[in-house]
Amino acid sequence: MSIELETSERTFRDAEAVLDRAQKLMSSGDISEIMKTFAPDVVVRFADFPETHGRPPLEKFLLARFARQKNYRLQKQLRAVSGSVIVCYWEGEWDDGQDGRQMEGRGIEILTMRGNEIAEWEATFNVWQKGSAPSLPII
Repeated sequence: MSIELETSERTFRDAEAVLDRAQKLMSSGDISEIMKTFAPDVVVRFADFPETHGRPPLEKFLLARFARQKNYRLQKQLRAVSGSVIVCYWEGEWDDGQDGRQMEGRGIEILTMRGNEIAEWEATFNVWQKGSAPSLPII
């Protein structure tokens, strides 16, 4: 399912502002402020989690995620912007909320904007324990 979106052109500066705000909010863990950045009917396709629609399942997902990701530190880097679509690369570090292990992750996000709200959030997400060997089954 795809949401019909406006096609206004965003500049790199606009896109960087969106990512800067998202980076700060996600690092703060302030769920109420984070939720304000998403459209009420947001579609989320995050890694291998089932696709969700709307803010309530997104909020549930984020609450569970922040329970596991303590002291979350995030860096986002803009890779492309076209019309209402923003693509970024991100890296994060955190302490596991269950056992305290230091973790790292990285991925790619595609944000489709409607006005100043994220209408679609698509993301890949790779995670591993800090300092551990690669986990891909090719080595």
